[in-house]
Amino acid sequence: MSGPSERSATPAEREQYLARSPYNVVHLTLPDDEQRAARDLADWRAWGVLARDSEPSAWLLSQDYTGPDGVQRTRSGLVASLRAEPYDRGVVLPHERTHSGPKEGRLRLLRATRTQLEPIFLLYEGDAVALPDGEPDLQSGGDRLWRVDETPDFSDVELLIADGHHRYETALAYAAEGGSPYLMVVFVPTRQEGLTIFPTHRVAAHVNGERGTPIDEPDDELPGVVLYRDGRYELLESDALDVEVVDRLAPTGVTYTPRREDAVATVDRGEAEAAFLLRPTRIEDVWAVARRGETMPQKSTYFFPKLTSGLLFHPLD
Repeated sequence: MSGPSERSATPAEREQYLARSPYNVVHLTLPDDEQRAARDLADWRAWGVLARDSEPSAWLLSQDYTGPDGVQRTRSGLVASLRAEPYDRGVVLPHERTHSGPKEGRLRLLRATRTQLEPIFLLYEGDAVALPDGEPDLQSGGDRLWRVDETPDFSDVELLIADGHHRYETALAYAAEGGSPYLMVVFVPTRQEGLTIFPTHRVAAHVNGERGTPIDEPDDELPGVVLYRDGRYELLESDALDVEVVDRLAPTGVTYTPRREDAVATVDRGEAEAAFLLRPTRIEDVWAVARRGETMPQKSTYFFPKLTSGLLFHPLD
């Protein structure tokens, strides 16, 4: 049943997931309409496709993956229920801006299903989670899950949203309507080799005449924000974070890609005027922005991999 998280599938990918199984999670997370998703969820429960735990439980999660850089890693965390608190209480910190459109659709889906269908990705400063030696209770691809009865106390722990801002804010809106304030989260400690952030490059239809210092084609370690167009590379020197440099320049017709070669190829094909090649945002910079009460432009961070959908659901009634 597993599928993409954070509604990241393209229309073609959505059709592929839908065709894989009548019980693929995409039938719920990317439905034709919200009421159909609610009916499907109710049917899956009635038919035994989904099994509901008789007692509340948390889960240890391990994700084996190969990053865009070709390196194999493992990321671990704890899946649990968390009460959504407004940002101004300082319990959970955001770091990216959101848009109203996606939240409106998510709220309709939450009202219809009364179920948190996908987890929020939260960071905290801590050491890697110790995993059991025994066989996992659930496994799909590189994801392994063990049910646990006891969990650490996170009541005084500062939490940062790595991925899932729209769904977190949707949970707040749902609670404000009188719905359950709880949501499913994965607590991921920062002190582990498996926690990686990759860059998201910007491809722009127009760059408003922006110019930089001409440089030779850079290697994998970029010297800063690099503007690529007409087969040439230019360095945009600044002390600001790479994503903020591009945001201030306000290019238009922007699309995003995590693959540098795809950004360059799009420009070479004449489908865009230029590409902004960025370095990964460092985790310490993300924390610093969040602690100042500020937010970064959308797609400032690319935590890889995204959390897998469809392994666990969090019913709210």
